Amino acid sequence: MEESRSDMADNENTAPPAARPCPICGKPRVAQYKPFCSPRCADIDLGRWLKGSYVIPGAPVDEAEADKPGRQSDDED
Repeated sequence: MEESRSDMADNENTAPPAARPCPICGKPRVAQYKPFCSPRCADIDLGRWLKGSYVIPGAPVDEAEADKPGRQSDDED
């Protein structure tokens, strides 16, 4: 157990791997706004989520089919 503690102490003293830049503007990250550099970039990202800019492509859904009474939703199990 003593060896693992000393190994952990050595790991704490080593430099962290290169930090990734802010995903919005490319500036260095700030711990308070991680993974962003500022509240502005965090707000830009939130706006993109709310507008639906970040979407995983999938099969198109026919809205008329989705509203039929006989169709079960994922919530019903």
